[in-house]
Amino acid sequence: MEDILIDLAKGIGVFFLHPAVYITLLFSILIGYFRVKRERKHFRTRILWGWTEFKHLLDGYVWAIILSVLSVAIGLVVPSSWLFSYSAWMILFILLFVYQLGSAIYAMALGAITLYVMNRYDWSFHISSWNFTGFNIMQEAVVPIAILAGLLLIVEGILIQKNGAANASPKLVKTARGSEAIEYVTKRLWLLPVLLVIPGEVISTYLPYWPQFRLGESTFSLILFPFVIGFQQKSRRALAVEFFPRYGKQVWQLGIIILVIAAVGYIMPLISGVALIIGVIARLLLSYIAYKKETTGTFAVSAQSKGVMIAGVLEDSPAEKMGLLIGECIVKVNGHKVTNENELYEAVQINAAHCRLEIVDVSGELRLRQHILFKHDHYRLGLLLVR
Repeated sequence: MEDILIDLAKGIGVFFLHPAVYITLLFSILIGYFRVKRERKHFRTRILWGWTEFKHLLDGYVWAIILSVLSVAIGLVVPSSWLFSYSAWMILFILLFVYQLGSAIYAMALGAITLYVMNRYDWSFHISSWNFTGFNIMQEAVVPIAILAGLLLIVEGILIQKNGAANASPKLVKTARGSEAIEYVTKRLWLLPVLLVIPGEVISTYLPYWPQFRLGESTFSLILFPFVIGFQQKSRRALAVEFFPRYGKQVWQLGIIILVIAAVGYIMPLISGVALIIGVIARLLLSYIAYKKETTGTFAVSAQSKGVMIAGVLEDSPAEKMGLLIGECIVKVNGHKVTNENELYEAVQINAAHCRLEIVDVSGELRLRQHILFKHDHYRLGLLLVR
């Protein structure tokens, strides 16, 4: 048993030696840096803290624990050569800094295809003392890979559904008529440390009945492996709070479908390979359909003649305390009609001690909000407005 614990400790140590961990940390910081730079350019202030993306890098840690338990309990044995191939593709996608292709299923499928092609054409690579060769991935090995891909799609969808709208950053754009409008961009990386079973030397000595796929190996080891999920999407036709939960739901529903199809691979491994391909195509289609829908039609947040449209609300601001929401339109301030930003702040100063707003919400209903403003607070209501 002591040997198992030592082997497990070594497996966890592998996580901190993987270059993807540090590349992901660095690029999560860069995402925040460029986002803040854009926000200051468009709105003369940052909306979210610059370290927000870094802070939320491990948002999926609970799901990583669940995946680890499932992986070990079911005995999903993944070949180490596939982990190397997947890692190379994963790092490449992170470095590209374009996370529309950040879903884990893309790199997972490409990693499997790489091994298949190398085996088909008898290719191999030699790096120092390490020899990287392909093998027929379409046999039993593809089954755990496809199952993991389905599970990671489910986690990706849940993370998008839960966190996509919360970290959406407003971006000023011009409409076809030349007026200002807002689109909301979410760009994220999530790091999932997942415990995996790989061919090794210790576990089978003590647990001979360990559930496993036969890969021509007789012993197994545990490693903590960093799976990275990248996500980038924008919404403008629908509000972020409506779009991202709906989009996330579609992704995790796709994950369930892929998981079910992949599980049939226990009977016929080729079906798991088909599930992997279907997953890639379907995930691409989801991204493309969402992109086309959100880049056509009217903007949910744009300049209005009837009032001043709210594009963003800063944290811990008077506007947040008043419960103002993105997409709402301020029509009156202290009894005075307002149609632009200057009129709004002039009306606030009429009775700065007690600010009273009349607002038309996203459903077209009129509601009232009021708040006591302290001296000079009218200069920092915490509102980002469409000018």
